[in-house]
Amino acid sequence: MTRTVADDLVEILVASGVTHIYGLVGDSLNAFSDAIRRSGGSAAGGIDWVHVHHEEGAAFAASAEAQLTGRLAVCAGSCGPGNTHLIQGVMDAHRSSAPVLVLASHIPSANIGTGFFQETKPDQLFSQASHYCETVSQPAQLARLTHLAVQNALGLGGAAVLVIPGDVLEADASGDLHPNATVSTRPRPAPEPDSVAELARRIDEATKVAIFAGIGAASAREEVLQLAALLHAPVGTTFRGKETFGYDNPYDVGMTGLLGYGACYEALQEADLVLLLGTDFPYVDFLPTANNVQVDRDPAHLGRRAPIVQGIAADVGLTLQALLPLITPERKHAFLDDMLERNATLIRHGVHTYDHDPDERRPIHPELLAALVDEAAADDAVFTVDTGMDCTWAARYLQPNGRRRMIGSWVHGSMANALPMAVGAQIAYPGRQVVSLSGDGGLAMLLGELLTVKTHRLPVKVVVFNNSSLGMVRLEMLAAGDPPFETDHDHVDYAAIAAGAGFWARHVEDPTALPSAVTAFFAAAGPALLDVVTDPDALSVPTHLTGAEVKGFASSLTKVALNGGIREVWDLARSNLRNLPGV
Repeated sequence: MTRTVADDLVEILVASGVTHIYGLVGDSLNAFSDAIRRSGGSAAGGIDWVHVHHEEGAAFAASAEAQLTGRLAVCAGSCGPGNTHLIQGVMDAHRSSAPVLVLASHIPSANIGTGFFQETKPDQLFSQASHYCETVSQPAQLARLTHLAVQNALGLGGAAVLVIPGDVLEADASGDLHPNATVSTRPRPAPEPDSVAELARRIDEATKVAIFAGIGAASAREEVLQLAALLHAPVGTTFRGKETFGYDNPYDVGMTGLLGYGACYEALQEADLVLLLGTDFPYVDFLPTANNVQVDRDPAHLGRRAPIVQGIAADVGLTLQALLPLITPERKHAFLDDMLERNATLIRHGVHTYDHDPDERRPIHPELLAALVDEAAADDAVFTVDTGMDCTWAARYLQPNGRRRMIGSWVHGSMANALPMAVGAQIAYPGRQVVSLSGDGGLAMLLGELLTVKTHRLPVKVVVFNNSSLGMVRLEMLAAGDPPFETDHDHVDYAAIAAGAGFWARHVEDPTALPSAVTAFFAAAGPALLDVVTDPDALSVPTHLTGAEVKGFASSLTKVALNGGIREVWDLARSNLRNLPGV
């Protein structure tokens, strides 16, 4: 058989370390999928095709794999709807700095611009969701453009897109493939010595220093903790930073923000110098507005959230390595002691309220479910978390230990991400336990990916927080002063659906039956789904409420009551009574 452009593409991808591709086959991808078939699969030195049930799921799976491994992951979609389905997960990968290569096939070249069947403009569609998006319009371009796409994805961290018309994929290969080394690591910019010296002077002049660390400081855990020890500085984290700094950390004061807990907010507000290390935390209402120093490898991040007195565009680890020898060690620790004491009190009253001792009240408190899952899951489990209230329960109850991993759509904030991300996580780590924390709204949106789990016999464990509600949207409406509207939906037995798809499945409504159900769930062989009916009235109370939010809650509850919903107001209060200090 004559060698095709698609054959060349498979060869280039194999040379780049790719062993599998997530996607749906079809029409404009046929030449490529046939080349993959003829490659014999990864066992024969070729590529496996991971069949999903929605292209969005393919992109989420690739995003998860790339985030967890740091290696290139690949997804593919056919022309028109295939590409428009992909875009959601691709945007998530790009905003998460996950190195993902997207193969977006296109209609036949001669028909581009004519309004042909399934025609879109994929180069425009993907332009804001990628570092690199180019069209391979002739066979001679393939090798160089693929190399550039891979380099952009790995070197810059994010998505890169190759648009390839179906007729180009099936055309005869150009015969000009040559080995071309690929750089697989992101650069680590070093700080200017004068900037480090200035930072040291600012630290010497401060009496109360706090550290706020994000995912950009993940490779500098040792240096961050050394600095905290020298400065007696409390360390708060973002959600993505908790995985790195939320364990074996004697300076930990929790998280701030909508998902936050502990004394992080107080520490940042009361410090006279705050070090923002590797974080682009977007919620400005929770950040101090004075005396911030920010260190980030991306200069575009500096000062774009909170005002800063100094910005250093450099790698956090390299910056702290240069800074540590310049720090004067004699410092008082009263500020740290105060924040640690407050942190313990706030966690006792705000977190450890419903996470133990099941009571008879139904529906089940979601906090209890999250705590039981945390206790029963493996020490090296990989958790994927849906956007919404699940993020709150994961942030507060899943305990990191240096081996566990936790990912979600933290930046793009898409619903339905957890289950397809679990597919990518399980394929990346076939020997590890993968747990999807799914909201019933998110699970329903990409329900077909349960079939992907079963098709590939992946032992993914799916926990469903089934509150028959879009819980986070409901909370947002209450905070804005509006009664909840169109947030609730019909009760669904997701265990019955999963059982029909071949899962081990159990539906739980009795809180006293929950501990044994969680144990059986994790002991089940193969894919399993635990469907737990949880309380839709459980509120996620952030570490700081603005005056407008307090007024909003009061206004919305008044409107509910005036419309005859006294029982609803009482249920909401009763569900959250123990979250109030002193109650």
